[in-house]
Amino acid sequence: MKRILFTLLFSITALNAAEREIGLTLGALSATDRQLSVAGRADYISFSKGTALQANYAQRLVRLPFADLLGEVHLLASPQQQLSAQTTSVTRDIAVLYITPGVRLKFLPGSKVSPWLAAGGGYSLYEQSTVTIAGSPNGAPRHTSGGVLQFGGGVDVKVLPWVSLRGELRDFFTGSPKFNLPVTGTGQNQFVAGGGFVLRFGK
Repeated sequence: MKRILFTLLFSITALNAAEREIGLTLGALSATDRQLSVAGRADYISFSKGTALQANYAQRLVRLPFADLLGEVHLLASPQQQLSAQTTSVTRDIAVLYITPGVRLKFLPGSKVSPWLAAGGGYSLYEQSTVTIAGSPNGAPRHTSGGVLQFGGGVDVKVLPWVSLRGELRDFFTGSPKFNLPVTGTGQNQFVAGGGFVLRFGK
């Protein structure tokens, strides 16, 4: 029993002492066009670029010879993406929120330049506008929630012992927002390219 308690205490202490990161990045969110499923009409919904506000918390789980394995929680919020289509009864705009816990493999963590790969999954929320492109009341529900898968990669460039600059690309795959009309396909792809900075704590 004492050995188990000692092991638990040692593990908690080691995790608390492990290196942690807080990253803040600003990016551009873009989505692939979606085809409307309307009989006799070939029409597509296009998305404007959205501003992606991102925050990331990570903590090292395992130190390997040439890489660190980190657990992370990534948050992305975009206040608005305008939609356009010939069919003006489509939802006018959407807002986006993704929360994706996951893991990140950071290569050459002790070097000035550290590339990394990340993957995770979690919660997605879309907020649909109350009006259509034509300005009429939108019959789609106000909110749509579901799951999200996320994959990405990037690079951290150390400028101070505890500060790095970050560039990253991430791809988010979710269920479809509510467009007020049916669309083909089962999922929504959103891509983000961003940059910002990272603060590191611990050892």
